[in-house]
Amino acid sequence: MTKTARKRTGLVALLGAGMMVMAACGGSVNEAAEAPAAPEETTTEETVVEEGAALPDCGEWGIAMHNWVGYTATAEVLAQVAESELGCSIDRVQLEEAGVTYDAMEAGSVDVIVEDWGGGRWSDWVDRGALAEVGTNGIVGSIGMYVPAWMAEEYPDITDGTKLNEYVDLFKTPESGNQGAWYEGPPGYTTIGEKIIDAYGLDYRAINAGSEPALLELLETGQKDRKPVLAYFWEPHFMHADVPLARVNFPANDWSDTAEASGKTDYPADELFKIATTNLTNSGSPFAVLLANFNMTNADQNSIALDIEGGMSPAEAAQKWINDNPDKVQSWLQGL
Repeated sequence: MTKTARKRTGLVALLGAGMMVMAACGGSVNEAAEAPAAPEETTTEETVVEEGAALPDCGEWGIAMHNWVGYTATAEVLAQVAESELGCSIDRVQLEEAGVTYDAMEAGSVDVIVEDWGGGRWSDWVDRGALAEVGTNGIVGSIGMYVPAWMAEEYPDITDGTKLNEYVDLFKTPESGNQGAWYEGPPGYTTIGEKIIDAYGLDYRAINAGSEPALLELLETGQKDRKPVLAYFWEPHFMHADVPLARVNFPANDWSDTAEASGKTDYPADELFKIATTNLTNSGSPFAVLLANFNMTNADQNSIALDIEGGMSPAEAAQKWINDNPDKVQSWLQGL
């Protein structure tokens, strides 16, 4: 399928050869020979694809689909815009993240990761020339400790992590005994809770929450029933679009590896990256331009993910967001 281009300026050269824009020269070659040359004027011409001009063929590309709802939300938006606006043929390929996907990209079976949390773990594949970073996608990943929003309203200082000892009694449970309950992330999650407790001498007991659903239930019930809860959580996550939470803050982080964390500082915020095969970035396909321009916010992703969790299919939830955000979608198409 060949789409018809809107009148757009910019990056035509990136889309390959075949389009020539003629600059006005003020007369023919013969006329120039017969008369003195007029004083030169400096003009600037915009490179324009006129209404009705055909975009270069987009081609067939694969987007890796990683197994969490926020990723699915973002990837489905990218896929639908590529299909509907550019005529791309997009394969959605379910894969485990990190090395499994990088190997698949190097082998040529998938072309795009729309959100990678790896912080450079793809560097070996980049060094071999198989992959390329395509910039950040606008979403910021952030882990931290949270309380229900009502607690921050009632106790404003509670969001200062260094003052948590003033509120120990609020968080005591049968499981924590005479200490406050500090609910940690499940096994396998990045956590430094015990280091923070030790570094600040906090009178809290780190308790493994066991699972993501258990954390969701703790925080959701805490807000609904005005029950004090202090729990590990993260952004982006669909629950932020549904349950108001307040982050408990510690000083800005001084580490990137948990083994190096002192416990005196907070978890780092991670800008999330788009990764593509060099086959795509060098292809001249309009999909490469769309991917380079593509960006969302945590709130964008959270709203789509919440609709999916609420029963919409990923396709329905993505289309709803696209319909509600035409200006943002058009901004991704600049240069085509």
